[in-house]
Amino acid sequence: MKIEPLSKELFNEAIRLGIYTITLNFSGGSDEGYLDIDIVPDNSEFEKKVELWAWEVYSYSGAGEGYSYGDTIEYDIENMKAKHSDWYYERTEGDESIQNIPIEE
Repeated sequence: MKIEPLSKELFNEAIRLGIYTITLNFSGGSDEGYLDIDIVPDNSEFEKKVELWAWEVYSYSGAGEGYSYGDTIEYDIENMKAKHSDWYYERTEGDESIQNIPIEE
């Protein structure tokens, strides 16, 4: 996932409000994309604006094969850095056992 530029409007408002990090936590894997936003310090009104902006600039369908995965984008306003990381869960097979089919008498 490519880090998209933060809008100038959001950046200026973040500075004005004393916000120093904006974190977008995308997740998916079962045909639905989700977004959880962390704003530090917390500001629910600003968070709503970030959510509207994020869905406009990021495409995140959540499509997959049923395994959970996600991407995190962190805008560190204080240090003027942006960071991306991703994660996923992978299916691993456990022990296998084979037996005759039990039939109730």
